[in-house]
Amino acid sequence: MAGPLCATTLHRDGTDLHVLDTGGEGPPVLLLHGPAGSAREFEPTARALAPDCRVILVDQRGHGRSTRRPADVSHAAFVADAVAVAERVAGGPVRLVGQSLGAHTALLTAAARPDLVERLVLLEPPSADDDPERAARTGAFFASWPLPFPDRAAARAFLGPDVLSEVWVADLDEGPDGLRPRFDADVMEAVIAAAREPWWAEWERVAAPTLAVFCDLGPVAEAWKDEMIARRPATVRADLDAFYGAHLEDPAARISLLRGFLPG
Repeated sequence: MAGPLCATTLHRDGTDLHVLDTGGEGPPVLLLHGPAGSAREFEPTARALAPDCRVILVDQRGHGRSTRRPADVSHAAFVADAVAVAERVAGGPVRLVGQSLGAHTALLTAAARPDLVERLVLLEPPSADDDPERAARTGAFFASWPLPFPDRAAARAFLGPDVLSEVWVADLDEGPDGLRPRFDADVMEAVIAAAREPWWAEWERVAAPTLAVFCDLGPVAEAWKDEMIARRPATVRADLDAFYGAHLEDPAARISLLRGFLPG
């Protein structure tokens, strides 16, 4: 699909959710991005999957063009958002894809509402975090950005040349005083902290056919990946030779996996 995606705003429980939609007649696919990301990073994926699928992208609460400082950042709120998008935008069951934090939301949504999830794809699903300081360190990193950046070159110089930094740079919001991220550091810390709880019970309740995509060089331990598959042996597993952010580093591999799993 070469044209622009159709944008709409979904209002739910005092929160505005920014949604992009390729339209089309194919099976609906709902894509959920990771922490400090936005729907924008998956726009190339949406275009690659259309017209075989109707792809719907959402800026999760606290991110992108959705409500920047929502009152509720619990995992229950993220799940309720995904359910609302499936029911009110897609109009029914979806093939649900999530990356990192989005994978956490997707997994919990599939467990809570099996009637709404026909297929499930987890890109770099996170393990339950046994490091209580991880969220604080991440929040401190975002708070250290010397904002506003005067231009994108200054942002690149500070953030570095890696592919994840380039996504952040591309998504900066231009204001009268310079460029700022489309998220707040303290909100990201709260979002990440809220996702620390173990989710084995929910994982074992998932009924939808599932593809789990791991990064060989990512932060999740091999033992955790192995236990995920052992607990649901029917899960299709794919391992990519990449660091965290494989959906950005190797988009062709990601799109090939999605095309092979989603439309059927």
